[in-house]
Amino acid sequence: MYHIAVIPGDGTGPEVVREGLKVLEAVAAAKGFTYDTTEYDLGGERYLKTGEELPDSVLDELRGYHAIYLGAVGHPKVAPGILEKGLLLRLRFELEQYINLRPVKLFPGVDCPLKGKKPSDIDFVVVRENNEGLYSGIGGVQKKGTPEEVATQLMVNTRSGVDRCLRYAYELTRRRGRLGERRVAAEDLAGVGEGAVGDEVRFEHRERGAMTGRLVERGEGGIKVATPGMLTLCAKTNVLTCAHDLWWRAFNEMGAGEFPEIFRDYAHVDATCMWFVKNPEYFDVIVVCNMFGDIITDLGAMIQGGMGVAAGGNINPDGVSMFEPIGGSAPRYTGQNVINPLAAICAVGMLLDQLGEHEAAEAVEAAVMATTPRMKSMGAGRMGYSTSEVGDMVAKAVAG
Repeated sequence: MYHIAVIPGDGTGPEVVREGLKVLEAVAAAKGFTYDTTEYDLGGERYLKTGEELPDSVLDELRGYHAIYLGAVGHPKVAPGILEKGLLLRLRFELEQYINLRPVKLFPGVDCPLKGKKPSDIDFVVVRENNEGLYSGIGGVQKKGTPEEVATQLMVNTRSGVDRCLRYAYELTRRRGRLGERRVAAEDLAGVGEGAVGDEVRFEHRERGAMTGRLVERGEGGIKVATPGMLTLCAKTNVLTCAHDLWWRAFNEMGAGEFPEIFRDYAHVDATCMWFVKNPEYFDVIVVCNMFGDIITDLGAMIQGGMGVAAGGNINPDGVSMFEPIGGSAPRYTGQNVINPLAAICAVGMLLDQLGEHEAAEAVEAAVMATTPRMKSMGAGRMGYSTSEVGDMVAKAVAG
């Protein structure tokens, strides 16, 4: 029996959560597991009535659940930053949900704004550090409102925090096991071990250290190797020479020591954004700091078809994790039954996968993929179906 806390939240949150729970009920019946849910009224309405964002007693209760399912937080009558910091960030930090997991996958029939790109071209995962960086809240303002005002915000990175994020990303890359060929130019090589084409060889990258791979080609221009996955570190080592030097060193030390078969790639954050648009098929798994991850995942949502299909997880691998659509509360669509529920339904799939119900998670994704080709658009009010009708279609596909 799984115990799931449900926070429908604000705006259209309750509408999409209702459809997610509809699909959860269908897949539980199909796959034979049991669960119960407990609803919490956290969000803008509660704050406006009581002044409470996240009472300590509620936080303690949430620690006891197997997972948390969140609709959305954000209310037009609540000033920006109050709910985000007092509710969302507090949940992520105090429950040590140190991974923000964002699959970026283009489903069949979904319009992609990138010319000529197909579902096979857009299928990667962003692993964002979720408890540190610029979101740590360390900073201040002096002489506020004067011409001499000084505002500071510190990017906090600890070795333990960086290491645990990297380890999750490496292990995820290994599990995905996406075999692919990678070329290493001669000028980037410090050496290549003995071995014929088809053999497993050890090679040394001048900047990134030791790796291994099956030799595909060897020549004057370098080598081509096949590896079971590629992890890209997205950072800004040329400017953030303290904070991101820590990420760079930890990334290469862990990779060379524990995951040599995973190809280690690097891209500045600006280049990452460029390649998302130009060649999204290049990526496998990306690991990134908190702020940069916040930015590139919204770009990822757009290239996978929009916020209507983008789901995310806030993961504590050893504790309670929280899953949500990433599109926000969309208050202008509240109560109209026109918002796209697929992101919230995909969040249910992620929740099930984290609980170890992998077949159920795959069934939810398959049902979503069976539904998207029938929809006219992923945009609110343009789907060709109502919110509840889309939920019905996915639930029926799961049951069938």
